[in-house]
Amino acid sequence: VVLQPGRDDKPQSSMSDMRIAVLGKTGAGKSSLCNTMSGRDVFKINHTANSETTQCQRISRSVNGRSITLIDTPGFFDTGRPREEMRSEIVRCITECAPGPHAFLIVLKLEKFTEHENQVIARIKQDFSEEALKYAAVVFTHGDQLPEGMKIEEFFRENKGLCDLLEKCGNRYHVIDNKYWKNQQDEYRSNKFQVAELLNTIDKITEQNKGGCYTNEMLQAVERKIQQEEKNIRLSSANMSGEEIRQKAKRNVSDRLKKAAGITTGALLGALLGVPVMISLFTAVGGAVVGGCIGGDEADQAANMNNIEIKT
Repeated sequence: VVLQPGRDDKPQSSMSDMRIAVLGKTGAGKSSLCNTMSGRDVFKINHTANSETTQCQRISRSVNGRSITLIDTPGFFDTGRPREEMRSEIVRCITECAPGPHAFLIVLKLEKFTEHENQVIARIKQDFSEEALKYAAVVFTHGDQLPEGMKIEEFFRENKGLCDLLEKCGNRYHVIDNKYWKNQQDEYRSNKFQVAELLNTIDKITEQNKGGCYTNEMLQAVERKIQQEEKNIRLSSANMSGEEIRQKAKRNVSDRLKKAAGITTGALLGALLGVPVMISLFTAVGGAVVGGCIGGDEADQAANMNNIEIKT
């Protein structure tokens, strides 16, 4: 398989807004960041000891003159959680991002980096391809933990693993505080200022990649299946809006991918984040399964229309 990951100057998508995938471990503040960026408390947050986003959440809205779609994800990089538990949400993230996100936001909590945090950073570096990191920026949350007068650069400069990750992300990083920086006079410690700077960084990522989103063979294959499913739905559901059709098509394709045999959760996540061997595995196994399921569904529908019994 010849892989062509990276920029897609003409992504085949019915969505015109900027897709932003927000990733990180449980408790890092992903959902709160999405709320801060959107200016509304629309993403669910559980203030308990077991607080976590258990389902992929998505919202589209206009922010600072830009039309953006924020895709909040569960803790894909949690080191103590079996990845098979996250299979359905990784699949949902894939279909929500297709044909690819314009930016990945890697969310890290601003705290003392213990061995556990370093393991999370190592996993992020392992899961992301070099190409995907060209579309990534790091966002540090809980900025109130930053000592008065200190800039974020002073905080992380002694952590080699973190510095290496930031370098791979083109040294794109921001610090924000979703709770205490709402009405600060100090510009640096203002969410309004930091969100504007973060959106400017995302604009620069898009400009550097000639307006294209991050994509690869897996994401393009999923997008083609979604578009094919949209056409099928339009034929039978003339009264549905374009957005309703798009969402139903994504759900249908997502359901088929969840049932795909022979492809692991790790392979799904690796394919999303551009690991070439995982993309090859998906296109060889998962893509064929999705295509076969759609083809089978069409055959079933045709048979039902003609009262033909299909024997398997």
